[in-house]
Amino acid sequence: MIPTLFLITVLVFLLVRFIPGDVIDMMLAQMSEQSGMGAELTADFLREAMGLDQPILTQYGRWMGFIPNADVDGEFKGVVQGYLGESLWKNKPVGTELLERLPVSVELGLISMITGWLLAMPIGIYSALRQDTALDYIGRSFAIIMLSVPGFWLATMVIVYPSILWGWTPSLEYLPLIKNPGGNLLQFLLPGFLMGTQMSGSLMRMIRTMVLEVMRQDYIRTAWSKGLAERTIIIRHALKNALMPVVTIAGMMLPMLIAGSVIMEQIFCLPGVGRLTFEALVQRDYPIISGINLVMATTVLIMNLVVDITYAWMDPRVQYR
Repeated sequence: MIPTLFLITVLVFLLVRFIPGDVIDMMLAQMSEQSGMGAELTADFLREAMGLDQPILTQYGRWMGFIPNADVDGEFKGVVQGYLGESLWKNKPVGTELLERLPVSVELGLISMITGWLLAMPIGIYSALRQDTALDYIGRSFAIIMLSVPGFWLATMVIVYPSILWGWTPSLEYLPLIKNPGGNLLQFLLPGFLMGTQMSGSLMRMIRTMVLEVMRQDYIRTAWSKGLAERTIIIRHALKNALMPVVTIAGMMLPMLIAGSVIMEQIFCLPGVGRLTFEALVQRDYPIISGINLVMATTVLIMNLVVDITYAWMDPRVQYR
């Protein structure tokens, strides 16, 4: 994980600086429109104040904490020390911004994962046990549709068509969980359900495929011949082995949830990490973009490690030495 994380820090730091558009020009234009200060300030002055006039390697070293930062009395303060920098626009630590927005994205992600698993598990298992029946074809068609339909289009249709046909639109004003738990849950159900249904498509197909494969194994035929009940065979013997590859797929779906949250949070006006990413991209706020991508990449790597470790729990044949 360590060399991978190091490579990720290089990529997230450099790639955001290849985005077309100069953050300094955008700041000067906004200052000029709001208070007329843009004319008094120069691009060189702002660039020097924000440290953007330094060579790219120096900027990277300061961001990582390998080089002393003049803004903090020459101390080493960067990613290595747990500091992700400050927003260029808000002069606010990136870590603070993330902590404020993270609960929204976590709530949306949890609802999405719960919805995805609740849809995929029963449909996938039933499709495998009743292969080539009418309900199997319906379940497989549903999975293909969920894999094919773009999330942003589905979310837009859910907002537009009910407003045209019935004059109803979902609440687009964020309701905090502490102040209004019921309203908050209702607000998250629709985007969470949409993200969950998209997630369920690939899960459903994987569950069906793996259950079909396991049900054809010799030990399952032995269980049938012993007269065990179908429920016992499926739950105690088939599912545990069938779900191992599914756990891997579920762990790899975290990036999809992160990418989907950018779209859903923007469409449904949820102030989460996804919407913060979108706003930072629009404003070319390099520290926030780099910090969010680094945190998310680290989360994905940790999830992959957790998935690998769970293999030993699910399959006694797997041992780590």
